[in-house]
Amino acid sequence: MLSDLSDESLMLRYADGDLAAFRELYSRHHRGLYRFLAWRSPRRDWVDEVAQESWAALHQARVRYEVTASFRTFLYQIARNRLIDLQRQPQPLQADDDGLEFEGSMPAADALLESRQLNSALHAAIRALPGEQKEALVLQQFSGLSLEEIAALTDAPIETVKSRLRYAMRKLREQFLSGMAAQEEPA
Repeated sequence: MLSDLSDESLMLRYADGDLAAFRELYSRHHRGLYRFLAWRSPRRDWVDEVAQESWAALHQARVRYEVTASFRTFLYQIARNRLIDLQRQPQPLQADDDGLEFEGSMPAADALLESRQLNSALHAAIRALPGEQKEALVLQQFSGLSLEEIAALTDAPIETVKSRLRYAMRKLREQFLSGMAAQEEPA
């Protein structure tokens, strides 16, 4: 059964022409890859493009695939490289709209507003982090990569990844504490 195989085994099967193995890999990783790109991309309109190009590049690279790192690291490296290529190209400025989505039942208007404000504040705080800290945080917290996978993907020692995560969390805590204190001050 394909669901019992490791990602690396599935990729090797896909390299041999097993399309069902690709479908299983896509099923396992398309959401995480998309989340990674959504957080990492400076432009919302790049996310779909880079995600599609990443899967297409994976298809092109399948015959050269060797198990030297985790499959997820391999896939995310493809996406990261494409995003870096796009960022290096001169681009016109474009406004980025934060369309927040909420699942489940509709909470009361006040709770919804508070939830949106907290969500917006968290997104703004994460976007304000230095690039390497933001990347490490998003890879760990939103894409579920291990420290080893992040280190391999970013070509940084594990201790450096740990430091980036520690500094990112410290900055987020500081921003939230200062933001909460500012909200509690009388107008």
